[in-house]
Amino acid sequence: MMHVGLSVAYALALVTGALAVPSQQLEPRQQPFKSTVITDHSEPWAFAFLPDNRILVNEKRGNMRLVDPTAKTKGTITGVPAVAYGGQGGLHDVALHPKYAENSIVYISYAESGSGGAGCAVTRATLTLSSNGGALSSPSVIWRHSQRASGGLQFACRLLFGPDGALWISSGEINQMHPSQSMTSNLGKIIRLYDNGTAFADNPFASQGAVQSQIWSLGHRNPLGIDWDAQGRLWEVEMGPMGGDELNLIERGANYGWPLVSQGRHYNGTTIPAHSTRPNFAPPKAFWVPVISPAGLIIYKGDLFSSWKGNAIITGLSSQSIVRATITGDTAKEAQRISMGKRMRGIREDKDGAIWVIEDGANGRLLKLTPN
Repeated sequence: MMHVGLSVAYALALVTGALAVPSQQLEPRQQPFKSTVITDHSEPWAFAFLPDNRILVNEKRGNMRLVDPTAKTKGTITGVPAVAYGGQGGLHDVALHPKYAENSIVYISYAESGSGGAGCAVTRATLTLSSNGGALSSPSVIWRHSQRASGGLQFACRLLFGPDGALWISSGEINQMHPSQSMTSNLGKIIRLYDNGTAFADNPFASQGAVQSQIWSLGHRNPLGIDWDAQGRLWEVEMGPMGGDELNLIERGANYGWPLVSQGRHYNGTTIPAHSTRPNFAPPKAFWVPVISPAGLIIYKGDLFSSWKGNAIITGLSSQSIVRATITGDTAKEAQRISMGKRMRGIREDKDGAIWVIEDGANGRLLKLTPN
């Protein structure tokens, strides 16, 4: 289910005894950057930088925009597949092929309707640009959720290319919980594929069959952010239930426990065993009770915010914040929570080290953040 507002979640956590008080002293919450408004959008979800410095922005209702950040203008990209808009579903992420400069191929994830409800799909297509817009052509669906559900919840479906050229997909469990533990379902998993959608022969469960061959890790709920650190390690943030948002270091073949363990509780107040009760499951490196509702993640690699290098920077929805967590070895902890006054959705770092974010909802703004 969707996270409740922060104040309500806090009160519920107090009642249920699920409140975790941070042991570390957080740094002051002042904004250490200036925000430059670039464009505003209707329910923006994700964005990607093009080689010519223009930006693709996905809006949840199914529109892809082409933004010129210098002129602060936006056009339209046609040819986007029909999306199942509703709840958390719609047009989701966008990523460029590693050789985009040569082949003009882009990838988009989105909720699609089908028998039994909606599920996530990933399509690759060729992008042709004009001065103020463009078009997608030759679309091909390369991956789908193995089942669908009604309700429109917890699709996730972030897209990320790895250092080896692999396509990584963070697959949500569409509020079905137990498929996260099923090896005959690709829900609630981190997926690793070739750029054409076929599975790698060295994936941990490749010998077990078609769906299993896609899976890199399992036991995830709603993984809405993935990124690499400078050491080539994959990090992930996911929404927990009532409490228990997680920052995880993703390991080959590991099981992260959902819904059998969590640091939170079910929305009806039912207890979920904590990670400490099942050491066979990989525990989170950091968790949040009450929730922050993480919606995006970067591991900062630039020099513009020099003191943030190597930190996890997370956008929060119900917390209306940007959360910074320090990473030391394979441990992490929250260091700073920066109030933004808006639900924060997507986040990316540009080639110069500036951080870009988008606000959630109607009139969500694309912002460029640079040091004060």
